[in-house]
Amino acid sequence: MADLGEKIKKLGFGLMRLPMKNDKIDIEQVKQMVDLFLEKGFTYFDTAHVYNDGQSEAAIKKALVDRYPRDKYQLATKLAAWLGPQTAKEAQDMFWTSLERTGVECFDFYLLHNLGVGRTDSFEHFGIWDFLARQKQEGRIRHLGFSMHATADRLEEVLEQHPEMEFVQLQINYSDWESGIIQSRKCYEVARKYNKPIIVMEPVKGGALADLPEPVADILRRAAPEASLSSWAIRFAASLEGVVTVLSGMSSVAQMKDNLSYMADFKPLSPDELAVVEKARSALAEIPQIPCTDCHYCLKGCPKHIAIPGTFKVMNDYLLYHDLNTARYIYNWETSSAGKASDCIECGQCETACPQSIPIIKELAEAVRVLEQQ
Repeated sequence: MADLGEKIKKLGFGLMRLPMKNDKIDIEQVKQMVDLFLEKGFTYFDTAHVYNDGQSEAAIKKALVDRYPRDKYQLATKLAAWLGPQTAKEAQDMFWTSLERTGVECFDFYLLHNLGVGRTDSFEHFGIWDFLARQKQEGRIRHLGFSMHATADRLEEVLEQHPEMEFVQLQINYSDWESGIIQSRKCYEVARKYNKPIIVMEPVKGGALADLPEPVADILRRAAPEASLSSWAIRFAASLEGVVTVLSGMSSVAQMKDNLSYMADFKPLSPDELAVVEKARSALAEIPQIPCTDCHYCLKGCPKHIAIPGTFKVMNDYLLYHDLNTARYIYNWETSSAGKASDCIECGQCETACPQSIPIIKELAEAVRVLEQQ
């Protein structure tokens, strides 16, 4: 564990949801965020070949790599062999493209991106395990691991088959801790069983735990009126043993400042605070929601360009507030330049890509019933 993150502080900068300006990443704001992050002693940056169609990797070159000495930060990126490549060469070329985009000669942490369901097979088919092992041996990768959205038994299968993997990146948050689909707790326990250091992703569940329904938010606010809702989520994940760092996908300078305010001098949750989080988790579990994190992976192969994340956001708001007129109005806006739920041809490409294992076809059919039928 010593050279796998013992000195890395408990907050990582996730580069999936960077601030946008005119449909492009706002580089100047990202520079401000990078400066604040490093100034407080944080050093871990996480991107991926597919984030923002490559804009994320290019942005971190401009905001970080071109502006700071290489020993001042750790940079992680990922290869999604299941998303686009038709040949082994195309899949392996993703690695070389990431090196070029980011401008580094070696990645501190490199990941096989989003294993699970049928996605793991692509890495086998294209020889990615062996390819990346060679890159590590040749000094282009310091630490090799994988990210995974799948059940605990599937995680255990991969760890048994690939003991050479040095770390795992898992979706862990208090909302999904006891989830039968995401299985945050069970996956965490498997990683600990195999003594693998853990990078936490989705600690705020795509922002959902920073924008809680009022009855749930009130539980946390009564316990600590001055604390942001997201602080509870990030501190919960960071308090777990064996966690290297917790990735927060910050989208503004304000979000960066908030996270730094309580993570610069991080203190694990106390037993009383853990009891408050459990109370909030239980209350949240009673409210039906579609567990979409707005990652947009489902959109990549959709032949009808359906506004899937936008549709699910509308449906979740409807499930919370039961305001059908407003829901239909927002749905029409969300789908004004994209496909409607009723355009679905049930090809299943979205369900194969979805890291949350959402039955997307079924949920779209329900959206048609609620939002489209008069």
